[in-house]
This record gives sequence, C-alpha cells and structure tokens, in this order.
Amino acid sequence: MSLTRRQVALGALVAVPLRGGRRLDRTLYIAGDSTAAQKYLPEAPETGWGMALPFFLRRGVKVANHAVNGRSSKSFVDEGRLEAILSAIRPGDLLLVQFAHNDEKIADPIRYTEPWTTYQDYLRLYIEGARAHGARPVLATPVERRRFDADGNAVPTHGDYPAAMRALAQEERVALLDIEALSLALWQRLGVEETKVYFNWTDTEQDNTHFNPPGAIAVARLVARESARTRVLAPRDVVRLGDEIPTSWITWPEATVASDVL
Repeated sequence: MSLTRRQVALGALVAVPLRGGRRLDRTLYIAGDSTAAQKYLPEAPETGWGMALPFFLRRGVKVANHAVNGRSSKSFVDEGRLEAILSAIRPGDLLLVQFAHNDEKIADPIRYTEPWTTYQDYLRLYIEGARAHGARPVLATPVERRRFDADGNAVPTHGDYPAAMRALAQEERVALLDIEALSLALWQRLGVEETKVYFNWTDTEQDNTHFNPPGAIAVARLVARESARTRVLAPRDVVRLGDEIPTSWITWPEATVASDVL
C-alpha cells in the first residue's frame, strides 16, 4: 500500500530530532556527590555545581542531576542509584560521573574504595551500564577542595583517585573531563583570600569543600568548557561560556525530605 502525503510528512517530523545519527534533544545525567548535588533552601547558600550547569547548555540538552550528598562510587551503586539512572537513560544521552570525595574515607566500609582496584571496578559499572543502554559515559575527575600550603600554593587533596580515573578513562577509551586539574589551577590563580568567595564560607562556617553560588557557577563553567573542548558536547550545545552569570539565577527549592549530609 502506498504512503499518503500525510504519512510521509509525519515520518519526516519524526526524523527531525536526529542530525547525523544523533538526537538533538538529549539528557546529561550526573552521578556524583555533594559537590555537584542539588541543594535545598535550608542548605543555602551551599550550591552544587550541577545546579549551575544548565546555564551553560542550550535548551535541547537537559540536565538530570542525580548527585547526592555523601555518596561514593560504591555507595551510589549499592543504594540502587545507578540502576535508577539506567532505567531512564536513552540512546544518545550522556552519563557524567564524578566521585572520590567520599571514596577516600578509609574508615567507612560503606563508602571506601581503593583507588587502583575497587574505585576503578565501580567506575566500570557506570561505563558499562551507560554503553549497554546506548548512552555515552563521561568521567570527571573530582573537583578540588580549597587547600593552600604555607607559601600560598593550591595543593591537591585527592591522592591517587584522579590518576586512577585518568588511567581508567584511557584504558576504556572513555571521555575524560579533568576537573581536578582545572579547578586546582583556578584556585591557584585566585589565591588564598579570593577563593573564600567561591566556597561556602559564612559567618558561622568555613567550608573548604562545598561551593556557594559563585563557586558553583565557576566549576560548572569549567565542566561546560571542557565538555566542548573534548567534544563530549558539540560547540552548539554550549552557551554563555564568556558571559557573567548572575548569582540570582541560583535558586534553592523547598526541601521535601530531610537532606543527606556529606
């Protein structure tokens, strides 16, 4: 039976979201810890960089931020959170994975992983899971904490975890966003005092791990810029890289459940 003009037109419309075999509307899933996670009103001004990432992406690239306070690559899987992502992820989507802050907690068997063995083993579950669903895995080395030596040099705090992730990315041929190196360089450039503006320093708290709005925006900009540089995202997918982003764009919704802690 021959196709009617209406059927041909409908078929053309269905094909519109594809360009060069790639969906134009995609979702970037974030699996990570409190440095990336959504924060709620009681936690303000603490801000995860995943809250600011949408400001740098065109509307066709949505962000599904599954990062949760206190999780490691291991506990995220053990709690079924990776499984929840994989039940929703579609071909052409992205799974961006950033862990290490809590993997480092050697006294906590629920979260601890060893850099060159169990850490890599758990990261492989994310890589294999994304690929099995036709999605693209992306590894991001952990954003650096604010720590300086006596001479004012920004110093790394994540031990062998970034190196282990870099080695795994090369072995598995996975895209890598080296946010650890980029953030360390940024903190070095800003210096001891100016970096306080980027972290969750308040009258009652001096937090050198979590960000406030300027810090979250700065790190999200690093993630977006590096995603474009490494071709994880096409140049057309990334916007406002050179623009000043108003901190008023950051909002904290009302908490519906008790928030997790790092």
